[in-house]
Amino acid sequence: MAKHIVSIHAHPDDAEILAGGTLAHLAARGHRITIVTMTPGDKGSAELGPEAIAEVRRHEGRRAAEMIGAAYLCAEFRDLEIFNDHPSRQRVVELLRATRPDVLLTSAPSDYLCDHEMTHLLVRDACFGAPCPNYFTASPAIEHIPHLYLMDPIGGANREGDPVAPHFTVDVSKVFETKWNMLAAHDSQREWLRRQHGMDNYMDTMTQWTRKRGAQAGFEYGEGFRHYKGHPYPESPLLEELLSGLIAR
Repeated sequence: MAKHIVSIHAHPDDAEILAGGTLAHLAARGHRITIVTMTPGDKGSAELGPEAIAEVRRHEGRRAAEMIGAAYLCAEFRDLEIFNDHPSRQRVVELLRATRPDVLLTSAPSDYLCDHEMTHLLVRDACFGAPCPNYFTASPAIEHIPHLYLMDPIGGANREGDPVAPHFTVDVSKVFETKWNMLAAHDSQREWLRRQHGMDNYMDTMTQWTRKRGAQAGFEYGEGFRHYKGHPYPESPLLEELLSGLIAR
């Protein structure tokens, strides 16, 4: 039975860097995919103003998603302005109620950027709140807490630079070209990442990270995930089952 997999990360290009191959596999297996960014990347330029670069990056997000037949949505927070407060939680709960995911992929709890960490907190807690009928938003409550999985932090390391081991790694070798093309759709970011992050070519950096994670599991290229099993989140290995034959632990 086809499932709805919703990926929620902070900015356009985060999901492609960390989970693009896995999403491509799931789409190819007939599952419905929605890629959500918390912001439209409105501060990701030194040349364009916030609204201009946001429009460019929404377009890039849609273009990348379309490569695997996925939908693209933006929660319309703003860069460096994502906070774990009640209005923000309500917004993310409503997003989950509107999309009704079976599986959620989101950011790691400790990462180099506050937007990534706040996205983790908001999505994690929205999973808990979305089935609560007395927590009011525009849409009715969903039936149960979705299965929640955490992507790698950027570079596979937490905020202090310590390695973060995944619970399992997905072999994305056969879909790496698709992942590469999805990330290449975000071409507005090359000069920004060179200036702000010291990354001369974000495509090469993604390739290095994906190759390193894959090598640790015996694959050419891999993407790592952790299954969030805090009480009372679902513990059954749904994502692992959907990716049967592609996983190493």
